[in-house]
Amino acid sequence: MSESADNAKSYWRANLKLMSMILAIWFLVSFVFGLLLVDVLNMIQIGGYPLGFWFAQQGSIFTFVGLVFYYVYRMNKLDKQFNVQEE
Repeated sequence: MSESADNAKSYWRANLKLMSMILAIWFLVSFVFGLLLVDVLNMIQIGGYPLGFWFAQQGSIFTFVGLVFYYVYRMNKLDKQFNVQEE
């Protein structure tokens, strides 16, 4: 296998690892915190609202937007690391 093919596999592996981590965080915040643990989290109040309600209504959206920006930042670093960045 050529060095270019090895580099492409390493790049793709790093990309999949990053996407898996981001999807796991989003699943945790939106599904686990927003649905499964909502009753437990509702015992905690933030700004007068139950924390479970906050996660279900706002937390998953804020987390998603934050993860999009984080993904762009990390992918730019990965592109430079593997020398596949756009000019």
